[in-house]
Amino acid sequence: MKKKAGLLFPISALPNRYGVGDFGKNAYELVDKMAKAHIKLWQILPLNPLGYGNSPYQPLSTHAGDEIYLDLDDLKKDGLLKEEEVTYFNSQVSFVAYQSVRKEKEKLYRLAFSRFVENVDYQQFIKANDWVYNYAIFQVFKEQNHQKSWIEWEDKYKNYPKNQSFSLLPFEKEIHYHIFLQYYFFKQWQDLKTYANQKGIEIIGDMPIYVGLDSADVWTHQECFLLEEDGTPSVVAGVPPDYFSKYGQRWGNPIYDWVYLKTHHYDFWVERMLAAHQMYDTVRIDHFRGFDTYWQIPASEPTAVIGEWVEGPSYDLFDELYKKIDDLSILAEDLGELRDEVYELRDYYHLKGMYVFQFHYHYDFDFDKVVVYSGTHDNDTLVGWLTSLDEEEYEQVETLLEDYQEEKMYQKIIHYCLDLKANDVIIPVWDMMGCDSSCRFNVPGKIGSPNWEYRLTSFEEFDSYLQVYQSMVEQSQRKEG
Repeated sequence: MKKKAGLLFPISALPNRYGVGDFGKNAYELVDKMAKAHIKLWQILPLNPLGYGNSPYQPLSTHAGDEIYLDLDDLKKDGLLKEEEVTYFNSQVSFVAYQSVRKEKEKLYRLAFSRFVENVDYQQFIKANDWVYNYAIFQVFKEQNHQKSWIEWEDKYKNYPKNQSFSLLPFEKEIHYHIFLQYYFFKQWQDLKTYANQKGIEIIGDMPIYVGLDSADVWTHQECFLLEEDGTPSVVAGVPPDYFSKYGQRWGNPIYDWVYLKTHHYDFWVERMLAAHQMYDTVRIDHFRGFDTYWQIPASEPTAVIGEWVEGPSYDLFDELYKKIDDLSILAEDLGELRDEVYELRDYYHLKGMYVFQFHYHYDFDFDKVVVYSGTHDNDTLVGWLTSLDEEEYEQVETLLEDYQEEKMYQKIIHYCLDLKANDVIIPVWDMMGCDSSCRFNVPGKIGSPNWEYRLTSFEEFDSYLQVYQSMVEQSQRKEG
């Protein structure tokens, strides 16, 4: 089998006339460009509703999709919007202004909903997705409580999942507005995924191991998490100090009550994984090591320095997942300093892990067991990383790449990654395009702008870099063959 090359290209980073990448014309154009360049893997970040700090790793739901990615042109095609009603906004801004984009798109979504007539397909969507009604209620109650976290809601809203003490009739229209958004989200996404698959491109989706505290999942399944009586977490998730952060990362996500989940056959996780399996060809699980052991931080601690390692569900959970979900394809994010048991768990289920050049270029690897990356969404760009190296480190990289003829060092690194004996190689779009640190997608441990905001304003520059990448891929494949 020839090596499969891929791109890490978040949907939000696509060029677009509406200020944020979406499931519209340019997403299909990217698929065409990738297919023409023989790029077979498209990795994206979580598509769930963005939570605190616009992070896709603090989602408001693990089942729902973020309506910010909806294609307005598709709503026009369905007669729900008129051409003259839709104007372009932030089309040439090289970052996603989430708040202003949401405000503009919200007006148009509500206008489209006012013209929407429920049909059989819509009713079947509701029946097939048990989670969607509760998610819509969650969103409506957030609106009623001024977008506060559910643990700060008025008691009648906060405790609704437990006692359902009042009628939802006054909220029915608003509930169906949010269901309408989810209906179109999954309709548009499945159309795009089908198109990509037909072009020979596999989608690698991303799943955070944890869910956000302020999420429909925790609100409706409080028994699945280690929470106090008032809903606040007893302990929170994160990682101790490592090469990402000297103070560790205090993510703040609630920790699962794995004892409760085990006695209920891990139903919460089975449903979650099944939903991801239906959305993507391969599911990359972020922080895979947390299934073996996870870092548990007292909720009162301001950093992740103080905490303890606790054993996770390990084989019990994965046995249940593989028993109940056919053809499950998982990629394990296994970065960091790990104990041997993590690799044993990964290898037992024949999962692939990750090799990241910026971390691992001076280590020996079994490349049959990994997908190769130049960097991830959490790394600096290659160009930025290279400028951060001291003289000795830079010379080590130069020596490693001395046989490569490309003009730029970052291009030599990409070619080197392609030449490694791994079947799959994925390069982030900001690395392929030689972007500096101003294009960094995320800095772990920091919240808010400019994290998650990088985007292209057109494909014009992208096309020339993609041709160079294609040439490297073809050279590596010839060498391999």
